[in-house]
Amino acid sequence: MADTQKSTATKARRTRRTGKRDPLAITLLKKDHREVAAWFEEYEQLEAESEKLALFNKIALALKVHTQIEEEILYPEERGDVEDDMLDEAYVEHAGAKNLIAEIETMKPSDDFYDAKVKVLGEYIAHHVKEEEQPGGIFAQAKKGDEDLEEMGQRMKARKEQLMAEMAGKRPS
Repeated sequence: MADTQKSTATKARRTRRTGKRDPLAITLLKKDHREVAAWFEEYEQLEAESEKLALFNKIALALKVHTQIEEEILYPEERGDVEDDMLDEAYVEHAGAKNLIAEIETMKPSDDFYDAKVKVLGEYIAHHVKEEEQPGGIFAQAKKGDEDLEEMGQRMKARKEQLMAEMAGKRPS
């Protein structure tokens, strides 16, 4: 029992020393980033066309939902706390990703450039994630702003669940 108390006290000190955890809104978005990055890595290892298509559809759904949540909730509410140029670039990057996703969705994994387009989409998303998560980036600026990112996270979580349910039925097969 004493070891447990000591461990908890050590963990509490370590948390205080390194700063508090990310607020829910940022935690949810970072979790999405990690999940999609892992799926892009997994895609690179696949050979079967059916597996590639299934995984790409999973990636596409996740990215569509993620970008919509950012565009509906995070970006507009953080305007004023986050530099306008950064938010403007994020919207443009989202548009580019959506266009590439739409293009890939019209293709089959056996088509020329299918794998290349999925790879470029992954690189594009990795660049976007870096800009959001880097020191001084969108997330860092948002955390310094006035918005309640815990409450925003609750709304984002609910909206994500709603969008996943809506869009899952619309995915191409």
